[in-house]
Amino acid sequence: MSSITMNQNVKKTIHNEVFVSEGKTKLSDLWKKEDWLAVWIGFILIAVSVVSVLTGGFDFSAAKFDTWGNGVSLASIWSAGLVFRLILTAVVLGVLFTVGNVLRGTSAKTYVPAYAGIFALAVIVRLISAEYTLNRYLEWAFFALAVGLVIANTIGVPDWLKPAVQTEFYIKAGLVIMGFSVLFSNIVNFGLYGLGIAWLVTPTVIIFMWFFGTKVLKIDNKPLVITLATATSVCGTSAAIATGAASKAKKTDLSLAVSISIIFTVLMMVLEPIIIKAIGLGGLMGGALIGGTVDSTGAVTVAGTALGQLGQTSAVLVKSIQNILIGFIAFAVAVFFTAHVEKGDQKERKITAAEIWYRLPKFILGFFAASLIASFIVQPLAGQEKVAAINSVLDQYKNWAFVLAFTSIGLDTNFREIKEQMQGGKPLTLYVIGQIFNIVLTFIVVWVLLSGHFFPLPNIAA
Repeated sequence: MSSITMNQNVKKTIHNEVFVSEGKTKLSDLWKKEDWLAVWIGFILIAVSVVSVLTGGFDFSAAKFDTWGNGVSLASIWSAGLVFRLILTAVVLGVLFTVGNVLRGTSAKTYVPAYAGIFALAVIVRLISAEYTLNRYLEWAFFALAVGLVIANTIGVPDWLKPAVQTEFYIKAGLVIMGFSVLFSNIVNFGLYGLGIAWLVTPTVIIFMWFFGTKVLKIDNKPLVITLATATSVCGTSAAIATGAASKAKKTDLSLAVSISIIFTVLMMVLEPIIIKAIGLGGLMGGALIGGTVDSTGAVTVAGTALGQLGQTSAVLVKSIQNILIGFIAFAVAVFFTAHVEKGDQKERKITAAEIWYRLPKFILGFFAASLIASFIVQPLAGQEKVAAINSVLDQYKNWAFVLAFTSIGLDTNFREIKEQMQGGKPLTLYVIGQIFNIVLTFIVVWVLLSGHFFPLPNIAA
């Protein structure tokens, strides 16, 4: 049997084991299934980060490269401290994911050297994305995909590296970590205004894009449609990751959705503030429009800054409230696909509540649990500043996990597969039409809520 055929069979087996197989939940699932292992990895990192910040006894911070270029040489950003942080990051994540793989039945002898190779590629990705100009306009996800794609479509992925190409595992662990940063207190800061902008528009856009993609454009690949819809309406990469896992999207689906989102995020980040200034929308309304329509949280911050401090604050608050929806949407998508979409493909089989629970991605529960712990336990006891410090530590571990994931996607994808996913340009049409609908609807809601004609203006700190 060829290595390609064997690799395809392994993927199929893993896919069936994780997402499709029927059966009863077993106690051993808690330490043998990928979803639960991702939850425990995320919780371990959260717990250690909380202890390190609250006690001050040790610094658990992961490595982060300073921006270089624009007069700052690449050599100058290196230091003994950075090297130590890189080693710490590699070892911490390496130990956790190695233990996870061993519990799933993978040999440590095959995973450890493969992980070392993937992490080395992740370091290259983080270095490239830290360059001054590239850092301002493109997310790390783009470079992670690019590095993986170049290797996969030129020299090919060596067999020894393949055991660590585990997109879903890295993604799920990263999303559990991300849950700690989704604070429900953000709702209070913008009250019903933020809820109206983020929570009314977002589900409407998702539903619109779902029906437009499946009924009008007749795109057969439904996981791609829902992944692209949530990437458009919520927050780009993070939403695509969560929904892609919940809908069992293929790696090529996720790669395509993220690529389209990144390209248009750059365009909107540059053009939207210019248009807002030209029509005189103002910082409060303009920032809210940016927060509700620009996909990436980082791009929202940059674009909002162009409108002044009030614009940045308004944009970030709306986007933060919108981000809270990630877990809810992923949960709803998992249930919807299990009970309706997949049932439609297998009408003879009844989908029960037990089956929904069995097939529900458990990392979503970890995401919610982390958010609830941060919002209603850690923040009331330790304060907002301590939570922010904890999240600054966790944010880098999350980013490293996501870089590992997107590098894996690139390594596991070829250009022919991406071309096939385009289906004559239908996904691009879906995104463009969906984003136009998103912008128009968000503008209407922002004008109604924040123009001052119908409701008193909110008092938010600029």
